[in-house]
Amino acid sequence: MTILALETSCDETAVAILRHRELLASEVASQIAEHEKYGGVVPEVASRNHLVHAPRLLECATRSAKIDMSNVDAFAATSGPGLASSLMIGASIAKGLAIGYGKPYLAINHLEGHLLSPFLGDGEMKPNVALIVSGGHTMSIFVRALGDYQIIGRTVDDAAGEAFDKVAKMIGLGYPGGPEIEKRARSGDPKRFDLPRSMLDATNFSFSGLKTAVRYLLPKLHGDYLADLCASFQQAVVDVLVRKTIAAAQKHNVDLVTVSGGVSCNQELLRQLRDACEREGLEFKSAEAWLCTDNAAMIAFAAMLRLESGFASNVAEEIDPNLALAS
Repeated sequence: MTILALETSCDETAVAILRHRELLASEVASQIAEHEKYGGVVPEVASRNHLVHAPRLLECATRSAKIDMSNVDAFAATSGPGLASSLMIGASIAKGLAIGYGKPYLAINHLEGHLLSPFLGDGEMKPNVALIVSGGHTMSIFVRALGDYQIIGRTVDDAAGEAFDKVAKMIGLGYPGGPEIEKRARSGDPKRFDLPRSMLDATNFSFSGLKTAVRYLLPKLHGDYLADLCASFQQAVVDVLVRKTIAAAQKHNVDLVTVSGGVSCNQELLRQLRDACEREGLEFKSAEAWLCTDNAAMIAFAAMLRLESGFASNVAEEIDPNLALAS
């Protein structure tokens, strides 16, 4: 069974081809350079670039996979959540291909793609507590099986990645802010600034107060403080994510913790979450770094599992920018 998937939920254009569990091709066109001058993603610019990149990536993917489009068994695309003007591009292309070749179409939840990505090419999924942490989403989920998900907690304001980007902008760093802060934090003292850890004993997440604390602290700072501030801010985020994830795993009595999403590229988060799992006797699994940022391979994998379980979508199904992770 061969799946061709497109991912255009935000500012990355991606195409992937998966045959059973073997990834035949994965192509991604980044738009960071286009959006960096604006300090964030501009929806109209993103959608226009998807239209430019998608045909080229489809050609590259089929050539790399050495496969003709007629041999694809199903076409998939991210249907939400994301930017409406971006989602529309990938979904329209996948629907057109499905209709043209008379094959099934699968509308895939972007969050489910992240959720399943730690298992791509690595055996069978088993019950786990998953942490999805990205620019737009921070949530913990109790995963019983494919399609059987219970949201434990989610952000009530800023997502962790959003907080990284906004704090980076405050202190004059580039976009995206996560890698910039992480780079400077390596040489900083994470204990120098006492920043808040919000809602530690609740299941939901909040990073707005931490961002505001940095804003009020900045006018009081002088001299060489940038590395220490980055380290202190990063540690505050990591403390919250690690503590809540371990507590969720213990409450739901699972043996496995997984993490995915763009912020899970942060090496300090990975190290501290892995160490915490080891201390508590929990198995830890993270998505490979190239799967953490937006990509179509995770969408193809989710589509493959869904198709194997008998799921297919109606080509008339609309995109949903606010799509929830349904159980």
